[in-house]
Amino acid sequence: MPKTVLITGGSRGIGRATALLCAERGWNVAISYVGNKAAAEQTRNDCRKAGGECIIKRCDVAREEDIISLFTVALDAFGTLDAVVNNAGIVAPAMKLMDMDVERMERIFDTNILGAYIVAREAARHMARSRDGKGGVIVNISSMAAKLGGPNEYVDYAGSKGAIDSLTIGLAKELGPEGIRVNGVRPGIIETDIHASGGRPNRAAELGPNCPLGRTGTAEEVAESIVWLMEDSSSFVTGALIDVSGGR
Repeated sequence: MPKTVLITGGSRGIGRATALLCAERGWNVAISYVGNKAAAEQTRNDCRKAGGECIIKRCDVAREEDIISLFTVALDAFGTLDAVVNNAGIVAPAMKLMDMDVERMERIFDTNILGAYIVAREAARHMARSRDGKGGVIVNISSMAAKLGGPNEYVDYAGSKGAIDSLTIGLAKELGPEGIRVNGVRPGIIETDIHASGGRPNRAAELGPNCPLGRTGTAEEVAESIVWLMEDSSSFVTGALIDVSGGR
């Protein structure tokens, strides 16, 4: 029986690359999107061509009811969940903290922190052995910004990813007895469209050459680490935070 993964924010970038890699390995894939339905449909079609079944569901992770509905749809489609990739997140235009308004910060924190915590909660509820689940894996997508701080650009985003690191460490200890492994991946400068959403479409090209490996990373390279953490080959790994950053 194929394994099933739910990926939030799975229509583009790292989420899409992870969905495609899972599909290539025969997994069932459920992905959420919030605005770009066409991209989600394209990812669904590409996953099916790659060899896995895929469904899509609109979900704003800042809304609890959307997250609960997402899990319901995925479970109705596939019957079980083996892994959840907590990937959905946003960034706002580069700005110093002293110039940020509270609406911006609330939007970042509601999506990147509260949304991620609710996704992790729902995953735990469905996977926990004490609630008749069979265990599973949660992979939280953090960022190197959690370590570097995002100065002069987005310390709010960096702080939200610091919260994801804490979630990963604490939840791994909490859910280990439930048969659930929890790990995190911290991407560095990766070529995705998140940079454009932050107002700097050329940011990856500008900063990538400064990494010790001398280049930007790809979404596919990050996906390899995410999928490894979901597979049996990492069965004794939990509470880990893996930097996929070219040494940055």
